[in-house]
Amino acid sequence: MPPAADPDSAKATGTAAFSKFMAVLQLIADVAEPQSIPQLAAACGYPRPTVYRIVGALIAEGLVVETARGNTFSLGPRLLTLASRSWERSDLRVAAADALHELRDATQETVHLAVKSGPDMVYIEKLESPHAVRMASRIGTRVTLYSSSVGKAYLSTLSGDERAALLQNVTLERFTPNTITDRAALDAELDATAERGYAEDREENEAQIFCYGCAIRDANGRPLACVSISIPLFRKSATPFDTYVAPLREACRVIGERMGPAAAR
Repeated sequence: MPPAADPDSAKATGTAAFSKFMAVLQLIADVAEPQSIPQLAAACGYPRPTVYRIVGALIAEGLVVETARGNTFSLGPRLLTLASRSWERSDLRVAAADALHELRDATQETVHLAVKSGPDMVYIEKLESPHAVRMASRIGTRVTLYSSSVGKAYLSTLSGDERAALLQNVTLERFTPNTITDRAALDAELDATAERGYAEDREENEAQIFCYGCAIRDANGRPLACVSISIPLFRKSATPFDTYVAPLREACRVIGERMGPAAAR
């Protein structure tokens, strides 16, 4: 008669398998560019056949998708849906709601709330401008740290070493003629952003769109999230500080306070 299965051993095996799945999924989430099976195998140290099976299972569950160019993989729609449900219930989103609505109403422009996710920022809330011309973004949209106002606002709160660690594997891809693709120029821009207390996206992420971004900080000055205002260039005010920046900074201050004493700067 064969020995009875050891439930503790089966549990350990299941946990190890799940850990491998999560390791591969985390790699796909953390790297800016879609990854191939060989790249994933090299990064996680698992055999290629193992990674191939894991990726296949993740695709079957909608957590990962194969990109249009083939043989490379990125996060799938089901993962974004699950994340969106989490964001909808988040304390941050609830704490920010009133201030974001007031900011949108005061500026009459689209407002985003974003958090860092891997090498990007991801929008967890969006309030539309009442104007006919609006932004194409949506909740779950990912934007780069270096070309977006929310990303630059986030990076500007960090030390030089922390910035370097976040950007070391990021290719500064050009999206528009204004995108900063030189690391020294980006560092100078982030220093200037830290000095003035808010970020500017001068058509760097999308042509004809100007954005202002500001960080929500905790008591130690660490970034919790970032808020941005996005304005079609033709509609941009001649007095941008009073029209956009001042109410943006006030909204971030209020949200920090509403997150509680530990989060208020």
